[in-house]
Amino acid sequence: MSDLARDLRLRPDAAAPAAASPQQQPTAPQAASVTGAQALIRALEEAGVSTIFGIPGGAILPAYDPLLDSTAIRHVLVRHEQGAGHAATGYAQVTGTVGVCMATSGPGATNLVTAIADAYMDSVPVLAITGQVPSSLIGTDSFQEADICGVTLPITKHNYLVTEPDQIPEVIFEALHIASTGRPGPVLVDICKDALQGRTVYRRPERTEPPGYRPVCTPHARQVRQAATLLLAAERPVLYVGGGVVKAGAAEELRTLAELTGVPVVTTLMALGAFPDSHPLHLGMPGMHGTVAAVAALQKADLIVALGARFDDRVTGRADSFAPHAKVVHADIDPAEIGKNRAVDVPIVGDARQVLTELVRAVRAEQEAGHRADLSAWWRRLDDWRNRYPLGYEPAPDGLLSPQQVIARIGQLAPPETVFVAGVGQHQMWASQFLTFDRPGRWLTSGGAGTMGYAVPAAMGAKVGRPEATVWAIDGDGCFQMTSQELATCALYGIPVKVAVINNGSLGMVRQWQTLFYAQRYSHSALHPDAGHDDGRAPAGGTRVPDFVRLAEAMGCVGLRCESPADLDGVIEQANAVDDRPVVVDFVVHGDAMVWPMVPAGTSNDEIMAALDTRPDFGDEVD
Repeated sequence: MSDLARDLRLRPDAAAPAAASPQQQPTAPQAASVTGAQALIRALEEAGVSTIFGIPGGAILPAYDPLLDSTAIRHVLVRHEQGAGHAATGYAQVTGTVGVCMATSGPGATNLVTAIADAYMDSVPVLAITGQVPSSLIGTDSFQEADICGVTLPITKHNYLVTEPDQIPEVIFEALHIASTGRPGPVLVDICKDALQGRTVYRRPERTEPPGYRPVCTPHARQVRQAATLLLAAERPVLYVGGGVVKAGAAEELRTLAELTGVPVVTTLMALGAFPDSHPLHLGMPGMHGTVAAVAALQKADLIVALGARFDDRVTGRADSFAPHAKVVHADIDPAEIGKNRAVDVPIVGDARQVLTELVRAVRAEQEAGHRADLSAWWRRLDDWRNRYPLGYEPAPDGLLSPQQVIARIGQLAPPETVFVAGVGQHQMWASQFLTFDRPGRWLTSGGAGTMGYAVPAAMGAKVGRPEATVWAIDGDGCFQMTSQELATCALYGIPVKVAVINNGSLGMVRQWQTLFYAQRYSHSALHPDAGHDDGRAPAGGTRVPDFVRLAEAMGCVGLRCESPADLDGVIEQANAVDDRPVVVDFVVHGDAMVWPMVPAGTSNDEIMAALDTRPDFGDEVD
């Protein structure tokens, strides 16, 4: 029990009340009065929150005083509020609970905005608590005032402005419920300073659901039966699996359906691990940098069963040319997603796990009635694409490291159940291609927002949430420099993450686009002082700005560097052996590696390039 909770109890040694005279009526004991800040911390404790990532400041400072007395909540003092938000996201994704971050008003709150937007795009349950100026000063442009509710209105599932201390417990319980149910997402609670300082009587709310909030989890039976009928009648079906399957914990149900029907499976960037990469029914990741087989399968399909996916542009390419011959079954817990980007033949609103459970039952009933599909011709075509266009990469020039080789070896040498967290850019795509995910919960990345700087703080949050697991962050030298200060947080709090900096000396994906589409005019994409570098190595004279090894060591971490293929395995094993401090490995790779396959932005998936000047032949339709 926390000191706060202990103080709120009646003292056991208090003197017994005198016996009431016949004229006196006994009075009920008065409930103890607490501040709004104490009510906030108690509500978080009673709701089961055990970790908060944050930074104190003037408007939120009243909440930090009772937080010091809490024995139930661990607070991690980050170096930047964006780091707090991404850490809460990483924590939420590996624990399946709501991640909590806290910041003060004005710039403290606005520094959370990128992380909140990131969580919103990827449907991650996060509670962001911000301090606000006293209610009497709202609208006066007072010191560190910002309308954070207005700022975050488009990027939160819901948000609250709390002006009275009595409102705090109910709002906190509601916010946690909203964040974690239905389609998960971030909720912001902005609390005025006078509400935190004012006094109230703490009462645990009797209900946590706000009026009118009723997510639909159970699918309609008739639509599920229609989907089963279409699935067994199709000649070229594909199961298009999105992150909603991971969030619903529906990996086993998905595998059952796939094996029951023999239908090929593609998993989006946010769904890696929902279906085993090593399974023969898995075609890989679809989309801009997906496998040729996955992209071709969707383009040539006559039926797409979309499960917890949203037909975003990175998967569809030019929407009017995507899967032109396919009927669509779209199952999602968010009815707003159904039909938003693609017309739907069978809409199913519901939780992915319940949808899959019912779909398996309906398919079995159809099969027992003699309805079975023959997909042999379809699989001959799929296997042909898979065999002709496997994932691969050009070897690095002699003596230089290939980034794909580095990432693949990290995956191969990592301990079992390692969690991989990727930043955004070329290294993110290589990680999705050359790491193997056979179960969910081992892959975190910024998908919808594509947030550079995500990896280090998200890995920190993941390690706090799963301290027993090895956590490798795969980052680029550009991404790393945006949030590397959180390594100091990791060192001070004993959070031994491992960071692989894929150092090619440039903003790699920007450089790739400049190579392909801007006549090799490398405008401001080189990260080293000399813009003419081409292999990711330090410029003439040996100067490194920054020197990632020395930077890591300055922040209390182990710093390592690898520049030669001959040293690769030894350096990775050395990093894996460190378990008491964070480790940063500067992998200096050659600067001209590209991510293939690639669908150029704004074009049809039919324009996919397997490599430079290599366009696959999808052939005619399957008869």
